[in-house]
Amino acid sequence: MTQPTNLKNKPTRFRWFIIALIFLIYTVASADRSNLGVALPFLREEFQMTNTEAGAIASLFSVGYALAQVPSGFIFSKLGVHKVFSFALIGTSICTFLMGVVNSVSFLKICRLGLGLSEAPFPVGITTTINHWFPSKEKGTASGIFLAGAKFGPVLVPILSAIIINFWGWRPIFYICAIPGIIFAAVWFVFVRNKPSESKYCNKLEQDYIENEEYDASNEAIGKKEVKIRSFRTLDRLIRAKKVAELDSTKKVLRSWNVWGAALGYFFIAGIVYVLYAWIPTYLVTVKHFTLVKMGLVASAPWVGAVIGNLLGGFISDRVLNKRRKPMMIITALTTAIMMYLLITSPNDSFYMGMVLLIAGIFLNLGYSAFMVYPMGLTSKEKYPIAMSIVNTGGQFGGAIAPLAVGLILDLFNWNTVFVFLSLCSLTTLIILFTIVEPLTDDMISND
Repeated sequence: MTQPTNLKNKPTRFRWFIIALIFLIYTVASADRSNLGVALPFLREEFQMTNTEAGAIASLFSVGYALAQVPSGFIFSKLGVHKVFSFALIGTSICTFLMGVVNSVSFLKICRLGLGLSEAPFPVGITTTINHWFPSKEKGTASGIFLAGAKFGPVLVPILSAIIINFWGWRPIFYICAIPGIIFAAVWFVFVRNKPSESKYCNKLEQDYIENEEYDASNEAIGKKEVKIRSFRTLDRLIRAKKVAELDSTKKVLRSWNVWGAALGYFFIAGIVYVLYAWIPTYLVTVKHFTLVKMGLVASAPWVGAVIGNLLGGFISDRVLNKRRKPMMIITALTTAIMMYLLITSPNDSFYMGMVLLIAGIFLNLGYSAFMVYPMGLTSKEKYPIAMSIVNTGGQFGGAIAPLAVGLILDLFNWNTVFVFLSLCSLTTLIILFTIVEPLTDDMISND
């Protein structure tokens, strides 16, 4: 007799609920860190700040973020993400709320630093969750969805913040942004566990698929699907692709140039992202003389592009390039250098500015998520949080230094110099990328 079809002989898809939750959480987190950029012109007016001082406030988030990365990596490797992540979300909401009640520049700096420290566990915790909850062929896509959330927040923030400021002033921006984090902290605590095997919402078939990639959803049968592997011999020579020994100890991770090289490249590319977070609204208001509403619309453009770029880049690296991460990273570094330079000649036209920033956002983010996925191919799952924390520390130090550097440049020179500086940062990333290898596994190599 034929057995009835039910959930017990079909894999659950709970991992996609988790990545959807991650997308929403990081949308809120990115809103919390980017809302300062919209409020900054009003903060500068109220507290009488120079460009350098404003840049320093923007950078303090990344200082806290960077300082707590490696400790977060060690904490997650020991304790897991279940409880720690929820507490980090609550801390983020508290710091965001307090930014709305500040009455001095000093208090503002403390809140901004606290926000960075509170959000620091997010990328390590999320990518560790992805590493445990997704098979290798889906990790790029999942990471692309995660970082699309990081850019979806800045899509919403300029427009919503402009409306809020028009009606109630700048302080309610922070009150409103503080609420969702508390809600999502509770949802994460209830539903998300460290590993699929610990979750009552993930059945054995989904666990087997995640761990062994042995379930073929297209025909609902167990067994490996024979797939012809495409040959990437020419590309592999260009990107220095080769099999490498797994980094399965802390010592090996700390001694790996591939890990540190990725961190250094991420330093420069993430710096560009944080400059756009912090300074583009000010640029549009003070240089282009856009109205508040027009500024909100144009300032959202690079983050609309970023959502597209992250999703597209993750799909291409997973499905088209068979889990190769460096090609997208290289494309991002090269095209971003070009796009930053093009901003020098941008006219005072909102449509043109919006299109340039949209395209810049797409290119900047094609390979952005790949920097976080890249260490997964180098390390064991147990040591990945440490490698990831090193790479992200590099990125966050870039995010700390770049906005401050832009403030100094503006006090000494002009915006054209800023865009040349950003272009050179991206070219530096391009050079660094050619010094690290693309790790290959057996299932990435064609037998042709």
